Amino acid sequence: MPHHAPDQRRPDPTPVTPDLLRGWALPEPAGDKNSRGSILVIGGSTETLGAVLLAAEAAMRAGAGKLQVATVASRAAVAAAALPEALVRALPETGDGAISPDAAADVRDLAENAGAVLIGPGMADEEATRVLGERLLPHLRGPVALDALGLAAVTADTTCLHHLEGRAVLTPNPTEMAFALHVEDDEVEAAPARATADLAERARVVVGLGGATSWIATPDGRMWQDDSGNAGLGVSGSGDVRAGITGGLLARGADPAQAAVWAAWLHGRTGERLASSVGRLGFLARELPAEVPRALQEVAP
Repeated sequence: MPHHAPDQRRPDPTPVTPDLLRGWALPEPAGDKNSRGSILVIGGSTETLGAVLLAAEAAMRAGAGKLQVATVASRAAVAAAALPEALVRALPETGDGAISPDAAADVRDLAENAGAVLIGPGMADEEATRVLGERLLPHLRGPVALDALGLAAVTADTTCLHHLEGRAVLTPNPTEMAFALHVEDDEVEAAPARATADLAERARVVVGLGGATSWIATPDGRMWQDDSGNAGLGVSGSGDVRAGITGGLLARGADPAQAAVWAAWLHGRTGERLASSVGRLGFLARELPAEVPRALQEVAP
């Protein structure tokens, strides 16, 4: 990772607090489902449909009005049954059960017309996912959120989102961040704020790094630090929920930085609420989405 001399564009991070969020209120919808925006979630494989279901529900719980899901054809019927709110599109899959790069043509119309697009939860096969991104992303105008393997196109070419002019959010975990920056995991672990700022600057998008402490950075040098949450959030599927919250907030009209900051706090707060009601450890990612509206209510202006 290149060394950066200290400069005025990287001030100390702003702590994320309920008061900060109350002063940065989310867009309030007019009422019908169209005014609240549509979210398209692209993801899954034959083995990881659950990640899509978690992200999709979290997006609705965060306030999106319409839900569309695109996943591998062999699991589309299961997704439709599990998500009665959703339009589900079946996508071609590879022999190993991942979404095929050919799916870009099948999903482009939905992606171009959605209020926001989330790509990545539960996706498998890095190469197939990268090619899918390379074929689909140039046609999108945002907002877009990329999670997990959805970052594969960014890892291959950090300029691939420049045409979005900042209308995107990346939600990597530390390992995914290291991949995207082509550095070792311990470099991200040693300086997570710097890594977050570096990727935001290179990709020209908002980056929200998950972990015990969340860091959110913008291309213009703003940064926030969120310490909400607890060890219970370190569980399978938790990151899919956070990505879904991010996508849902984008769909309802939040700007990318606002969506990333609010998502970090809401994700952490849902974990805190479950720690109180269920126990410090042992709550499940599937229990998080239902807590999102309650957490939102806590910081309603």
